[in-house]
Amino acid sequence: MVDQSQVPTDTIVLYASLAAAGVLLLVIVAEYLHARRVARVARLAFGRSGRPAWWAYAAPPVRCAGLALSVWGAVALSMHEPAAGEVTPEPEASKHLLIALDVSPSMIIEDAGPDAKKISRSIWAGEVVQGILDRLDMATTRISVVAFYTDALPVLTDTTDREVVSNLFNGLRLYVAFEGGPTDLATGVGEALEVAMPWPRDSATLVVVSDGDAQSNVGSFRMPPAIADSIVIGVGDPFLPTQISGHSSKQDTLALRQLAAQLDGHYHQGNTHHLPSKVLDRLRMTIPESDLPLRLRDLGLLALGIGAAMVGLIGPTLLLAGLRRDEARARRQPARVAPRVSEHVSLPRTRQAIGDIA
Repeated sequence: MVDQSQVPTDTIVLYASLAAAGVLLLVIVAEYLHARRVARVARLAFGRSGRPAWWAYAAPPVRCAGLALSVWGAVALSMHEPAAGEVTPEPEASKHLLIALDVSPSMIIEDAGPDAKKISRSIWAGEVVQGILDRLDMATTRISVVAFYTDALPVLTDTTDREVVSNLFNGLRLYVAFEGGPTDLATGVGEALEVAMPWPRDSATLVVVSDGDAQSNVGSFRMPPAIADSIVIGVGDPFLPTQISGHSSKQDTLALRQLAAQLDGHYHQGNTHHLPSKVLDRLRMTIPESDLPLRLRDLGLLALGIGAAMVGLIGPTLLLAGLRRDEARARRQPARVAPRVSEHVSLPRTRQAIGDIA
């Protein structure tokens, strides 16, 4: 199987353009032959004038452009990077994504998201983290997740399946695996750092996802050499608290900022916003956005959609409004019935005329 993700963007554009140009030439020839055939039956198709509505002369160019756009978009998308599940992971991972995930009961509070109708902190955190997952090269990257509440527990270790990681943020009540009590943020982060101890230097990115509703003392950490970057993502309304388990819960931005400073990382107040592109571009383990054909993919989808719409809609539009207005009105009027012979010619005179002929 050819690794399509290695095809350069310039090569994809070249192949798509050549295919579109070839199809455009064929369609122009076909439209020319079609126009000659239509000219033979123009009066039958368009009435006594033999001419369609003024705008109908644009139909051939629209069809040509629509088919060329469709082919360009289809070829570009077909050469685009394959889905993550189709990538064959390499035996040796050179990069790691380490996620320390807060699974305390406060993470199910529905006060997160940019819309008026809020969703749970955990689900929205998953959408924010998805921005990192989408930028990973899964052929060389492994993902590990450490869940924490009153204690810490490794949930995933060196997985290559991004969908499994996404499911952890989909409202799973993982706090039932722990004893009740206050959230121990320090233990969660510390356990995650212990997981990264045997990894190679500068090979991992640490992502801490929490609402900060935890014990006030986050402690100090011994950073392993493997951690190259760290991000602390805060979720939950930072202003309006919600009552849960006998106390008020809101995002503790101060505690999360202090945690990010101790980890020498970046704090992102992610309750309503995704991670900025400049933050993702700075991470060493993510693929730079300029190297990914994301813009090309968008252009391919746009070209395919517009081209298919142009080709698909031009036929019904010609059928409904392809005639000139005067010809359309004439066809809508009822046809006049010819007068009967008996109204003007008497029967005796008709018989006499037949006799004369005989």
